[in-house]
Amino acid sequence: MSTNQKNNEEEIDLGSLFVIIGKGFSKFFNFIGSIFKGLFTIIILILLFIKDHFIKLAIAAFIGAVIGLFIEIKKDTLYASDLIVKPNFESARQLYNNINYYNDLVKQKKTSELAELFKLDEPNAASLKKFTIKSIKTENDIINGYNNFILAVDTATVKSYTYDQFKSSFSNYDYKIHEIEVVSTKNDVFKSLDDIIISSVVENKYFNRLKELNNENLNRTDSLLRQNLGQIDSLRRVYMNVMIEEAKKQNNGTNIDLGGVKSTTKELELFETNRKINAELKNVVSDKSEEYEVINVISNFQAVGYKMNSVTKNYIFLLAVLGILIITFIQLIIQLNNFLNNYKK
Repeated sequence: MSTNQKNNEEEIDLGSLFVIIGKGFSKFFNFIGSIFKGLFTIIILILLFIKDHFIKLAIAAFIGAVIGLFIEIKKDTLYASDLIVKPNFESARQLYNNINYYNDLVKQKKTSELAELFKLDEPNAASLKKFTIKSIKTENDIINGYNNFILAVDTATVKSYTYDQFKSSFSNYDYKIHEIEVVSTKNDVFKSLDDIIISSVVENKYFNRLKELNNENLNRTDSLLRQNLGQIDSLRRVYMNVMIEEAKKQNNGTNIDLGGVKSTTKELELFETNRKINAELKNVVSDKSEEYEVINVISNFQAVGYKMNSVTKNYIFLLAVLGILIITFIQLIIQLNNFLNNYKK
């Protein structure tokens, strides 16, 4: 009797569990359905609004487009050119400061200062309209930076400083490659700008000193590694001669082990040492190619700038959209006012 009662209780518990799970799934799917129903309702309301006020919206867009066309005809055609650089010795911050300074001169219309800085005549200096700089962001720069950080600090610091924390502190200055864009009303004013922009940082005494010390270290390391390779080659020749002599003695019935260590073992060790030195030399050569200058220029300004064509900067498009938004806002205010008047009644 007790066994039957126990089985009945278990069946009741399982039944209650299935009911709870069923209600949970039902609520979940009802929630998903309510979301789609809400989105569908919003879309229908938008379509109904467009249908009811289509003529007004079309007139507003047309008027905005006409005004935008007039502005587009009157405004100057803009041209742009890009300079892509890779700063070294943490000189990116100084480069950013300089570019922002040039842009401030443009905003303040300091034509004479721009002409003096870039060695331009007044008309060409006045044609400069904007200077901008931005980093070319890649995940590899952050990963390499974190790897270098791990190698430079102790284990306790690494454990307390995660990759996500390092990534959140990674600034625009820490990325390797940066793009400088200059905008002008003339398409042939860019050719001489890159030398001035680069020299403004390169001629800094602090960065110059860092470059000289770095180059001295790299050249010294390069010379030492090449000298070590030459010594290893000499040792390899010595061991090769020893091995040949031992082989001759073995043929004559005599077996002598030089120093108690097989020459073949020494030969393998020399091969491994040679491989390691070559790897270090490769890294030094790579560092020399990347860090021999304060700023490496990857791509200079194009001699002839490209015409700037962007929908988001086109006044025909912008003012047409603005006209639609204004009419939409006015109609929504009118409908809200009508609703409030009816609500009072």
